[in-house]
Amino acid sequence: MAAAQRVVALNDSSYLGHMLLGTVSLWQKQYERALTEIERSVVLAPNDAFNHASLAFVLSHIGRSEDALRAAEQALRSQFFGGGGQPLFPIGTAYYLAGQPAEAITPLKQYLTHYPNYLGAHLHLAAVYSELGKEAEAQAEAAEVLRINPQFSLEVHTERVPIKDSAMLERHIAALRKAGLR
Repeated sequence: MAAAQRVVALNDSSYLGHMLLGTVSLWQKQYERALTEIERSVVLAPNDAFNHASLAFVLSHIGRSEDALRAAEQALRSQFFGGGGQPLFPIGTAYYLAGQPAEAITPLKQYLTHYPNYLGAHLHLAAVYSELGKEAEAQAEAAEVLRINPQFSLEVHTERVPIKDSAMLERHIAALRKAGLR
């Protein structure tokens, strides 16, 4: 947080600084600040796909699913999608949290082709497959979560994940539990 604040203090027109502030604020569960900073980042760099994907990520976590899906679609249409598929994880997350798990699979799987050891993508795929009744796939993703982090705990995850809406959080945790995570 301190580093992001310094970046913005030195250059208030740094979209990356505002994006970082927004992301850190989300994980600190400072939802309004997270949204304000990400929105500022989008204003500063409106053609950057990762900006729109980050906006989708924040909006999905604060329960504004329709807005999150619009931001995800904007990211997919963006002029500057960026190499390495970075926008794909937040896009997949937006679909998943919006209750469209089938649409989340492709971006999450594509993201994992670039970043195969990213815990969050495996977590979301485990939940997605669980919600879709694909038990074998859900269990395989849960096994990946435990391979990456053998100490993974749903209790700790529940405390840390910045999903604002309690019903959405309960749905997420129930899906992960059904996938075999504890």
